[in-house]
Amino acid sequence: MPQSGGSRDERPRSDRPHGDRPSGDRPQRNFGDKPAWGDRSQKPYGDRPQKSFGSGPQRGERGDREYWEKKQAQRGKPRYKTAEEFAPSTDEMRLNRFLAHAGICSRRDADSLIADGMVTVNGKVITEMGFKVGPADDVRYAGERLKSERKVYVLLNKPKGFITTVDDEKARKTVMDLVAKACKERIYPVGRLDRGTTGVLLLTNDGAMAKKLTHPSHGAKKIYQVTLDKPFTPADMIALKEGLVLEDGPVMVDKAEFITKDDFFNLGVELHVGRNRIVRRIFEHLGYEVIKLDRTSFAGLTKKSLERGHYRLLNSKEISFLQML
Repeated sequence: MPQSGGSRDERPRSDRPHGDRPSGDRPQRNFGDKPAWGDRSQKPYGDRPQKSFGSGPQRGERGDREYWEKKQAQRGKPRYKTAEEFAPSTDEMRLNRFLAHAGICSRRDADSLIADGMVTVNGKVITEMGFKVGPADDVRYAGERLKSERKVYVLLNKPKGFITTVDDEKARKTVMDLVAKACKERIYPVGRLDRGTTGVLLLTNDGAMAKKLTHPSHGAKKIYQVTLDKPFTPADMIALKEGLVLEDGPVMVDKAEFITKDDFFNLGVELHVGRNRIVRRIFEHLGYEVIKLDRTSFAGLTKKSLERGHYRLLNSKEISFLQML
């Protein structure tokens, strides 16, 4: 009967079952005698070819950041298209574009019509390429007066998960999917709301209006409701109101206050600065994470009675108000 702690097997080695050899019969290695690196190939680590410091991948290889950034720039594909960047800064437009918007023909065919003297502006035949016309000009083709594309203003209550862009190479959901049936005209978002931000977003084909609303000097105010990951301290509230200096320059908020007196997680912020992700970066600078961000007002336009993901056309009173800003 073996003892509880086990006893050494005293049988002859030849009588022991396979695999029953005690560990003491195994060949022993001295401490630190480890097999060489790459034991299968018998090639020590030091025999591997070493790259000198700073020797990056060759031109065109994966990881060559400068090369791929240059290639991306050569493709000429904009990251996003917004009204203030791609629409004209005034109501004037080239005559060929005017004809295309009026539904007569394409811009290329319009150039041929102009060259053949078939288009008049204010009673005069125009053959000059690049000639510009305004809303008050009398433009006629074959004796019939033409009307240009009407100005459209669409207000959207943007939901979370949609990006503010016209074209997206990654086929992600965009705000244009939500307003696809709003009008026949091609409209663009005014400014940007990032993917996780909700709230008021204006879309239009009025480039002059878009440029005015997004330029800081015109003072188009934006109001956000911000939810933070931790209570906002009184000291940080003072710092926020006094102004901060971010990596792209100083920034000032016009107004900041708690929504309710006893809730230090939620506050309202009013500002007219339009830099990228400006609200989130302001609070990140102070050591907070924005859990939820909702734009409740833009240039006096609110999402009142407008459900998330829905849109409506601005009325004449709202359009007149925007034109007076």
